[in-house]
Amino acid sequence: MKKMIHSTRASLVTLMAALALSACSGDDETQTPQGQAQGQQEQPPHEVQVAEVRRQDLPINKAYPSLLRSDSEVVIVARVDGYLEERHFQPGQMVEQGDELYTIEPDRYQATVSQREADLQSARAEAARTQRDAQRFEQLLSQNSVSRQQYDQAVAEQRVAQASVTQAEAALRSANLDLDYSSVAAPVAGMISLSQVNLGNLVTSGTELATITPLDPLEVRFQLPQRDAFELRRQLNDSGNDAPIVARLSVPGLAGSEGAELEGELQFLGSRVDSGTSTVQASATFDNPDAAVLPGQFVRVRLDGLKRFNVIAVPEIAATQGLMGPRVYVLDEDNKARERTVQLGDVAGPWQIILDGLEEGDRVIVGDPAGIEPGMTIDPQPFDGDAENIVEDVEQAEAEEQREQAEAASEAGGAGGAGGGMPAGEGDEGAQ
Repeated sequence: MKKMIHSTRASLVTLMAALALSACSGDDETQTPQGQAQGQQEQPPHEVQVAEVRRQDLPINKAYPSLLRSDSEVVIVARVDGYLEERHFQPGQMVEQGDELYTIEPDRYQATVSQREADLQSARAEAARTQRDAQRFEQLLSQNSVSRQQYDQAVAEQRVAQASVTQAEAALRSANLDLDYSSVAAPVAGMISLSQVNLGNLVTSGTELATITPLDPLEVRFQLPQRDAFELRRQLNDSGNDAPIVARLSVPGLAGSEGAELEGELQFLGSRVDSGTSTVQASATFDNPDAAVLPGQFVRVRLDGLKRFNVIAVPEIAATQGLMGPRVYVLDEDNKARERTVQLGDVAGPWQIILDGLEEGDRVIVGDPAGIEPGMTIDPQPFDGDAENIVEDVEQAEAEEQREQAEAASEAGGAGGAGGGMPAGEGDEGAQ
């Protein structure tokens, strides 16, 4: 009986020891995930550059499409009637102002000039005779040898003769003009087109003969969005028009070729907004000595000196695309990353202008946003204000990461190829 009691007590002690051991192991299992979570929460803060938002003036480069045209282009028209006798140019050549282009029956108009000169001589002779008669009648009237009526008639004839002289002089000037117009000269310098009328054809006043297109310089008209025009006018007023706005003209499809880009200056900015397009007209002049571009080409005009005043901007890399649209990461009082949806404006070099969503004083993560999530603790690093360096650093880091991944993949592929032969051999032996 005593042996049974001792055996029962031993069994109870063994059972209690087992239960105690099981409880201890259970506590360890339940505490392990908590310890892992605490380990995760205790990870060091993510280091990234942070900048305090402030307003600034930023230069931007904007390009505007335009259909190239020469605003000094001239259509040559005939100003007299007659047969087209001569053409003094080759189509497509460059002509200078004053060069003779066409001849339209000059002999005919020279004959008219000679006739008008003779008419003038006759009128002058008649005027001289009537003047002598008037003087003689004036003397006779003082001697009471003629009547007053006869004297008045002589004076009237003198005045009519003088009017005839004036009329003949005007007719001669008109004839000389027609003679000059019979030789058609170039009113401007430029490249001349094909002749629209063949030699020997009869032309009349107003007949179009050819077109001259000045190519150097070129005046290009284009349209500015009203906001760009307002900012540009503000800039011109602040600088007193002392700093010219540099304009560059480029031809799509010819990038990199010689003469594909011309440099000029902004010459005109309109004073009204087109109600239909909400744009303001502007024009720029470009030197084109080698005729690298021609009217009718589609071009883009870029203004180098244009600025945006008093704007909020972040480095372009800091603005990413989220579920709700463009976003940036800002820091709260506890240095935790918070997502902020923003409205994007123009891109100014390495800077992205923010129209809405940020205010002065906000702390924005301006470094590489890769790996950052809302709620993550950030160790803010100072930002030196050079947005271009941030982009270069990120590009270098990405290139380095890609290189390391490529090397790792290459090493893994080599190892896999070496180890893959063993199972194949074993399989062959098993097959045998």
